[in-house]
Amino acid sequence: MGQTVQIGKLALLIATLDEDELEGFRPQLQTVDYCQGKAGSMNMQKVISAVETAAKRNSIISEDVYRETHALYHAILEALEGVTRGQIAIGDMMRTVGLKFAVVRGKPYERSGEGEWLAVAFYGTIGAPVKGLEHETMGLGINHI
Repeated sequence: MGQTVQIGKLALLIATLDEDELEGFRPQLQTVDYCQGKAGSMNMQKVISAVETAAKRNSIISEDVYRETHALYHAILEALEGVTRGQIAIGDMMRTVGLKFAVVRGKPYERSGEGEWLAVAFYGTIGAPVKGLEHETMGLGINHI
C-alpha cells in the first residue's frame, strides 16, 4: 500500500506561508509535486490562466494530456468559489483579487488504484478596486486526474 498525503493541506500551507515558515514541512513536500505563484486582477480568466501556466511550466500537469488540464480547471474553479464566496465573478462585480496560489499533485489515498489528484489553493485579498478596501480570502479545490 502507498503512503497517503494531505494534498489540500499542503496546498493551503504553500499558498499562505513564506519559505521560512514552510521549512518544517519539507519532508511532506518531498512526497508531492507542487508549484506556486501569484495572480492579481479584475479579470477571472487571467487568474485561471496564471494557475494553468504555472502548472504546465513546472510540469505539474502535461499540456498533451487533456484529462490533466481538465482536472486542473475544475480544481481551480472549486477554489475560486471559496475565494469569491460562491459567486465566481470579480470584475463584473466591481471587485479585484490579489492572490498567492499553489498547485499540488499527489496520491491522497493508500490504495494505489485511486491514482493521482490535484489540489489548488488560493490565499490573498478580495475587495473593491480601491487600495486598502480589500479583505482576506481563501479557497481550496481538489480534483482527481
